[in-house]
Amino acid sequence: MNLVVTIIITPMNVYHVSEHPGIHEFVPRPAPAHYDQITRPVVFAITDTLLHNYLLPRECPRVTLYHTPSTSDEDYERFFGQSEAKYKIFIEDAWKQVIQNTTLYIYELPAESFELFDEGAGYYISYEVLHPLSVIEIKNCLNELAKRPVELQFVPNLWKIADAVAQSSLNFSIIRMRNALPRE
Repeated sequence: MNLVVTIIITPMNVYHVSEHPGIHEFVPRPAPAHYDQITRPVVFAITDTLLHNYLLPRECPRVTLYHTPSTSDEDYERFFGQSEAKYKIFIEDAWKQVIQNTTLYIYELPAESFELFDEGAGYYISYEVLHPLSVIEIKNCLNELAKRPVELQFVPNLWKIADAVAQSSLNFSIIRMRNALPRE
């Protein structure tokens, strides 16, 4: 008896989140930070898995984290405790009103030309000019985040949590800290 195994590969969905409506073309641009691996302009995107990290105003500082099988028990207990969440986002209290007043647009892009750039952060890059397949308008970021498997925590200041997470065994992204309040 021959066993036939069929593997179905489903295409991934990739998205670019923006505060700008009506983008009809995504042209590669220089990376916003220096990365040795990126030698020419790119389009950045994210998949469904970590899309929640970007359902906030672009300039909003945040610390995002999630646990994996390699997360230590100590780090799991410290950062997740009794929480059932797999993902957490920490945001400064001062940004709550800005978040509530921001409209976002999630552009789905053709996935074929994207390559994984940073697995932990979930970044994908493409060197091609791309045209969106669809767009979804998000008028209430907090409601949209509430639909996803993420726990959102507002804190007075991000620096202590950012420093602690950076020293942990968790996967994390520390985003736009140049816009965070000064260290306490």
